[in-house]
Amino acid sequence: MTPQPDPEVGAAVKAADRAHVFHSWSAQELIDPLAVAGAEGSYFWDYEGKRYLDFTSGLVYTNIGYQHPKVVAAIQEQAARMTTFAPAFAVEARSEAARLIAERTPGDLDKIFFTNGGADAIEHAVRMARLHTGRPKVLSAYRSYHGGTQQAVNITGDPRRWASDGAAAGVVHFWAPFLYRSRFYAETEEQECARALEHLETTIAFEGPATVAAIVLETIPGTAGIMVPPPGYLAGVREICDKYGIVFVLDEVMAGFGRTGEWFAADLFDVTPDLMTFAKGVNSGYVPLGGVAISGAIAETFAKRPYPGGLTYSGHPLACAAAVATIQVMAEEGVVENAARLGADVVGPALRELAERHPSVGEVRGVGMFWALELVRNRETREPLVPYNAAGAANAPMAAFGAAAKAAGLWPFINMNRTHVVPPCNVGEAELKEGLAALDTALAVADEYTE
Repeated sequence: MTPQPDPEVGAAVKAADRAHVFHSWSAQELIDPLAVAGAEGSYFWDYEGKRYLDFTSGLVYTNIGYQHPKVVAAIQEQAARMTTFAPAFAVEARSEAARLIAERTPGDLDKIFFTNGGADAIEHAVRMARLHTGRPKVLSAYRSYHGGTQQAVNITGDPRRWASDGAAAGVVHFWAPFLYRSRFYAETEEQECARALEHLETTIAFEGPATVAAIVLETIPGTAGIMVPPPGYLAGVREICDKYGIVFVLDEVMAGFGRTGEWFAADLFDVTPDLMTFAKGVNSGYVPLGGVAISGAIAETFAKRPYPGGLTYSGHPLACAAAVATIQVMAEEGVVENAARLGADVVGPALRELAERHPSVGEVRGVGMFWALELVRNRETREPLVPYNAAGAANAPMAAFGAAAKAAGLWPFINMNRTHVVPPCNVGEAELKEGLAALDTALAVADEYTE
């Protein structure tokens, strides 16, 4: 689709937004949201006719891009047949979506509890774990994000939880492995893995194993920086959970449904959790949907005991029809395989080549269509390009980098001192190269702030 400029309509959209829309995670008078006129595939455009290559996949959820015709048609057909129905009934779209998801989850995660998104999936996974074990505490990693609802934001490990953290949520944070900024003085992946596991088990020992219901981890942390865990770490967490009777919860909200070049990131590590949360890519974000995939043992806990939880729109027919169509499209069009191939053959090599030329790039890491560049002032000292949780003038280097990317036609995903490369999983090779060229231009601006 060719963008058609219409500045007058754009101005009206922007005015109504500024007058009435309350935006998340924002100081309302300090933001200037772009008025978006349309989107298709890997691109979106504004009312001035400027087109952007979306290297954010929305919020890392348009895994098959915008406006895929088969998914749009499935939503339209479901709306014509049955727009909605209460969750207590068996509905074709809901049943089929659950079946297709369960076919792809690892191990015996064969029961699917549908939610409206990732945050409430985490809420319910934690509730299930606590009821299953009869224990109160939940352990989660510092560099993590699990959602914005009350329990989920407390489980989150980054600064977004601070304003809501009253220290009464029963959450204990620990350090997960991240060799580039190791908290364990490690020099190799093997050391980082072993010391991180020792730290986790020591934390459990001092908290009291009989008080810990669950360990919640993003399989590969997303907005926290896409830190792929070292070999053996997730398997080691699985062993620790088994040793102490702790429920192992993997958060695949961002990493799932092809993002890593596998249906689920857990498949990369040959590990099966007790509960797995999902959302985002399950239907490419076309209609809000999330859920919890549940193991046989935890499902059995509620076989004759009512599960005390639910949502009005659990398994909404429009959302589930979109999920069925999305999963079918991904299978038919080889979207998962495309993500794996382009990640290995195009994105990884190109980002490493950029790192060689740009002193602002401290580290490249990722897999599939799930990558991050760690931006630094000094490669030797690894001083971040901006301070932790920087804002205002302190964040000027990242703001300049982001502005340069947008000027080059690339919409970047920026968080703290990182930029993420997370385009749709079915992105074309030519589009990728276009985006990487724009990223090259923006990194030259970041280089100006290096020492």
